[in-house]
Amino acid sequence: MSTAQSWRGVASDDLDELTAETTAHLAARSQRLLRDLLRPYRHPLKLLMIAVVIENAARLSIPLLVAKGIDVGIPPIRRDDDIRPLVVIVAIVLVATITQAISRNIFLVRSGKIGQDILFEVRQRMFRHFQRLSPAFHDSYTSGRVISRQTSDVDAIYEMLETGFDGLITAALTLVGTAVLLLVLDVRLGLVALLCGPFLAWVTNWFRKESAKSYRVTREKVALVIVHFVESMNGIRAVQAFRREPRNQEIFEDVNDQYRAANLVAFRLVAWFMPEIRLIGNLTIGVVLLYGGYLAYQGQVTVGVLAAFLLYLRQFFEPMMDISQFYNTFQSASAALEKISGVLEEQPSVPEPSEPVALEEPRGELRFDHVLFEYVAGVPVLPDLELSVPAGQTLALVGTTGAGKTTIAKLATRFYDPTDGSVILDGIDLRSLSAPDLHRAVVMVTQENYLFSGSISDNIRFGRPDATQDDVESATRAIGAHGFIAALPGGYQTKVSNRGGLLSAGQRQLIAFSRAFLADPAVLILDEATSSLDVPSERLVQRALRTILSGRTAVIIAHRLSTVEIADRVLVLEHGRIVEDGAPSDLVAGGDGRFSDLHEAWLASLA
Repeated sequence: MSTAQSWRGVASDDLDELTAETTAHLAARSQRLLRDLLRPYRHPLKLLMIAVVIENAARLSIPLLVAKGIDVGIPPIRRDDDIRPLVVIVAIVLVATITQAISRNIFLVRSGKIGQDILFEVRQRMFRHFQRLSPAFHDSYTSGRVISRQTSDVDAIYEMLETGFDGLITAALTLVGTAVLLLVLDVRLGLVALLCGPFLAWVTNWFRKESAKSYRVTREKVALVIVHFVESMNGIRAVQAFRREPRNQEIFEDVNDQYRAANLVAFRLVAWFMPEIRLIGNLTIGVVLLYGGYLAYQGQVTVGVLAAFLLYLRQFFEPMMDISQFYNTFQSASAALEKISGVLEEQPSVPEPSEPVALEEPRGELRFDHVLFEYVAGVPVLPDLELSVPAGQTLALVGTTGAGKTTIAKLATRFYDPTDGSVILDGIDLRSLSAPDLHRAVVMVTQENYLFSGSISDNIRFGRPDATQDDVESATRAIGAHGFIAALPGGYQTKVSNRGGLLSAGQRQLIAFSRAFLADPAVLILDEATSSLDVPSERLVQRALRTILSGRTAVIIAHRLSTVEIADRVLVLEHGRIVEDGAPSDLVAGGDGRFSDLHEAWLASLA
């Protein structure tokens, strides 16, 4: 993979080492995303900046007012018992304090709203984009990584928006404002204090570089923890059935330990950085106190100026601690932005057409025109498929595992695009159809029968949300699912939990058929839809199959010949090529073909 391609999209997630060029590309990509997110809030952000400037100006004025109180307010009291100058100065301090509090409140309220709006937009974009990405992407990008993007990465950005920017802006204004005021108060003391600048710059630059590496590793390791946890819980039945718990625990301990080790590296960086800043600060204060005391003894500076100077110095080094905390937050958020921007940059492998062709009334005529398809370049699964399925025909695909049956189904639903050739529906290349038109015309039912959280009625409406309850019940009566649904404690409003784990495999299959029947597609594809059923459930589903297949084009993929028998036509596939094609009865009557052999083996298994 070239350098230009190795970091695009989510490819950078798998890179062990990042070159300087790749790091720069990733940083630029993250910054583009951040600028895009902040762009709608340019004017509110300007107002926030004004509030922050006012707040910091009010805060920075207090040490200067203390100096005035000592040098200007106290002498009149000692000399003439005149308290008025000191009262005026105290009143000004009170005004500055109130101004600081009000501006701080305005900043927190407004910045909090902007931050939540940005997080809302990030979540919306990611969810929308994850749904747009093709099944090919989700085949390789695990659900754990998807969850990590939506949870821990978004939380890292939230922390930066909530506290990070506030701390950085305040620290920057404090550093610049304090440095200027130190020089204004006394140039000699100011220059002595600023001698620590090169040391601070070196330490800060070292921390910035090392923390960037550390937090990128941290984001990768937390994703590993989430991935393993989610996959183990999703497959808990298999885990327990194969007594996999000890091994899974070992793997989890390993990835969890990697995450702990990555966090320890980050903590050690902070443990070195903060004491170094404190040491430099205290040494600088000591030198300034010594030199300032000498100047005060010589009468070259006043006590008030020296007191204000020391207060400003304390304010000068405190933000450095905030900056260290900001770097922690910023590096964590930068790593999160890097991951999120990679996902958002990923393009669907089956893009929407720029000028889609309308599919008014789909009939269901399906054609594969010299289709070549490869999952891996140079390894064809379908070398040259030429196939025509007339509208209304029920076609069964049989063959050994890896023959290309499911690949044909995925191409018909446009989960993938052909490497060469075209798949055509009613005379229109699928690549020219909009996603809504295609999904309205072609529906797939798989053996997984995925049921979503919500009621049974909601699950049946999945492909047609605007359907009425009467429509739902008509579909279930036609399929033969109404009886068992009505017998449930909540009827159609029974809540489905854990993917419908409380329902039998046959019941879940009937709900999936009802969902497809209600959607009323022109082309229905059944991919091993009865493979996981026992014999009684299969008989129940067979009756539903005849109903759902009536009046539409259907492609059935099945190993069980009881399902294939209801087809008008059977294709026997081998290595992606059609080796037999005909009506089931004709192929059986031939007596010497592959389908005939399969049929005899099936009859023998029943005996």
